[in-house]
Amino acid sequence: MLHALLDSPSVTGAYKFRIFPGTATEMDVEARLFPRQTLDHVGLAAGTSMFFFDETNRHRFDDFRPAVHDSDGLLIDNGMGERLWRPLANPKTLQVSSFVDADPKGFGLMQRPRAPGHYADLEAEYHRRPSLWVTPGQAWGKGAVTLVEIPSDKEVYDNIVAYWRPRTPLEPGREHRYSYRLSWCETPPIARNRLAVINTRMGSNLDGDGRIAAIDFGPHGLIPDDLSRLTIHRSANRGRTSGGIVQRNPETGGIRLGFTFMPPERGAMELRAQLLLEGKTISEVWLYRWTP
Repeated sequence: MLHALLDSPSVTGAYKFRIFPGTATEMDVEARLFPRQTLDHVGLAAGTSMFFFDETNRHRFDDFRPAVHDSDGLLIDNGMGERLWRPLANPKTLQVSSFVDADPKGFGLMQRPRAPGHYADLEAEYHRRPSLWVTPGQAWGKGAVTLVEIPSDKEVYDNIVAYWRPRTPLEPGREHRYSYRLSWCETPPIARNRLAVINTRMGSNLDGDGRIAAIDFGPHGLIPDDLSRLTIHRSANRGRTSGGIVQRNPETGGIRLGFTFMPPERGAMELRAQLLLEGKTISEVWLYRWTP
């Protein structure tokens, strides 16, 4: 067990850490915060990581390796019963994304590809990097899981940050208590009751007037023998998307969802896709921010 004190011009506090080492190392955290002033932007259970490139932005980097990252996505088990997967990006400008929620079940920065060949790096061994999952110890109320993606030109920089931001500011003059568990693991300690996104690829379509998104879902018992029974839901806040197709992927044992999207002439585009069977969601909700 460890204890720590926090002291700054705006807040003071005390932390207690109970650490359980093992194949998956877990840490129970208790925090007591005493603001000295109103805090309207607090980051709880913050984690950092590195994302340099993968199949979505490989064309920007002259490198012998096919992918370089400590984490490849943000996973959120939200309070509304959705499981969200947001592939990470190394943007050209600072990007901040907020996933509004109430009483989240958990969130974390995941490293999903585990095959050494995905990275072809015999020194860094990115396939062995752990994921970090956050499980709230009590109801956190309303707020947002916040993702910060910082432009980076080298893999040595941690350019990814994820944390919980409470909606209600922390007021001075009283104690604010929070508890949560951190799990450093290969896979998060949650029910495997959804098809998980294991890879995202992007590139130009044949006509050059749009982009193709290829989303690979891993093998799962929920996948029907007849793929025509699946319903594809896709949407975008701007631009246009085409009809999607679902195919079996013999390499992964799962299925691939592919569709074309036509970005707007200017600005970013928020994409969303998921698979349903008989009206019920069976996959994670894939979210992606496309930027020029």
